[in-house]
Amino acid sequence: MTHRIFLAGAGGAIGRRLTPMLVAAGHPVVGTTRSAEKAGAIRELGAEAVVVDVFDAAALARAVAAAAPDVVIHQLTDLPRGLDPATMDEAIRRNARIRTEGTRHLVDAAVAAGVRRLIAQSIAWAYAPGAEPYDEEAPLDLAADGRRAVSVGGVVALERAVLDAPLDGIVLRYGQLYGPGTGAVMREGASPVHVDDAARAVLLALDHGKCGVYNIAERGGAVDVGKADRELGWRAEPLDPA
Repeated sequence: MTHRIFLAGAGGAIGRRLTPMLVAAGHPVVGTTRSAEKAGAIRELGAEAVVVDVFDAAALARAVAAAAPDVVIHQLTDLPRGLDPATMDEAIRRNARIRTEGTRHLVDAAVAAGVRRLIAQSIAWAYAPGAEPYDEEAPLDLAADGRRAVSVGGVVALERAVLDAPLDGIVLRYGQLYGPGTGAVMREGASPVHVDDAARAVLLALDHGKCGVYNIAERGGAVDVGKADRELGWRAEPLDPA
């Protein structure tokens, strides 16, 4: 089935890999960026580019309405290239604001435009300490403090906004990304996932999966990815291939 897509964050690490996949599959794509300089790169990937700030609710609502999508994809983040430790305190706060305020604006715009399905990026390392591997029913780390509390709070706000909205809301909890554009060449973290595998999960979620949360990471890590395998038909290579 062909879908008209509104891709918020088309200039980001996953967005840049996802856009050509969507276009190759025949889906018309309207991709957003906050930077006029990135608009040309989005057009080169085959999408229509729109420069809009997710914190400008009125402008975002107009952009979504004009695109008339049936699916909205939320890939917005605000993290420094290479996750520079010197700038991470402020970056984590900015990213949490996107997950809270930005997600709320995007969900409101999608609902107003009559969007059928919204697929949003979350993270797979916000679970509370416990027995591994964590499945999607495991509690999030609501008792966290410091930087982690800011990140987990943003995740909770994003997921609630998407899953409580009157549309088909799907949340993809990505593991630690590696590959082109991520700043990580090799696998890192307890639940790594290649950026292209992360993008492929979005492509599958256009037509598969019930509303809810899905872990997206390589098998054999800290999270259980069986639900994504069963319901989305998604599978990445195992963390330690035989």
